Amino acid sequence: MIAFVFPGQGAQYAGMGADLAARDPGAADLFARAGRILGFDLLALCASGSAAALRATENTQPAILVTSLACAAALSSRGIRPAVAAGLSLGEYTALVAAGALRFEDAVSLVRQRGVFMQEATQGRDTAMAALIGLDGGAVERLCLEQRHLGVVEPANFNGAGQMVIGGDGAAVRAVVAAAKSAGARRAVLLAVSAPFHTSLMAPAAARLAPLLAEVELHDALFPIVTNVTGEPAQAAETVRDLLVRQVASPVRWEASMRRMADLGATVFIEVGPGTTLSGLIRKTLPATTVLHVEDGTSLHRTVEALGARVH
Repeated sequence: MIAFVFPGQGAQYAGMGADLAARDPGAADLFARAGRILGFDLLALCASGSAAALRATENTQPAILVTSLACAAALSSRGIRPAVAAGLSLGEYTALVAAGALRFEDAVSLVRQRGVFMQEATQGRDTAMAALIGLDGGAVERLCLEQRHLGVVEPANFNGAGQMVIGGDGAAVRAVVAAAKSAGARRAVLLAVSAPFHTSLMAPAAARLAPLLAEVELHDALFPIVTNVTGEPAQAAETVRDLLVRQVASPVRWEASMRRMADLGATVFIEVGPGTTLSGLIRKTLPATTVLHVEDGTSLHRTVEALGARVH
């Protein structure tokens, strides 16, 4: 059984999507359609835009979404489709488009607004995020509780392979980083991000996103989407709608999601979109599975060959 996994913010890099768009008219069309919604040339931003512009959350989110969907379309045209999927944070929207639950145009508009709302939720507030490696979830949660007197600090990502991300108020996050090193963490480092994503400080963003999601037409997914909030599969449109609102200010349960896809029968995982971060996590968490990725023409060819699928 094939599972698709879609990357989230942080996977972006200059040039992503350009190779596929040059080779595949369908990929180029997706970028053109997104550009009409956004009001600027998204492919040009990905191919040759400034690093600062590509890092801006309201640009990054649609750029990764469209690049990932172009990769998914290239796979689909070669007969490679998933039986189950998941996406990390933003990637959950990509998975829902791939599963026919969310229209492409709606997804592009939503993730741009989502990026703006998340960026503005803590504007002017000293916040931080940090990666902790080598401590289990329970230990990290205890460290966060011990530093809550300094402000909000919470787990934001349960990534698996001994990796966790925390976020919240700057002083509290920095205190947890210091305490984590004393508690035996192999690494504890602050991350260069602009807001404490997937923490309760994102509640204002969730509140602004909710009415937009309420107006969007959603359909039941064609295959199960294992969701960030629960680590469990969902297909019903109204369940998905509720979880997308909750996802903004809830931790991403990525390890649970990977393991659940394996429980459902996934033996081949394809990371669909820029980068290979998720591939690394899957290899460490589920070493018995086959892990492939598609982000450009070369990796597409290798994945198609590995699966013995038809090459156009």
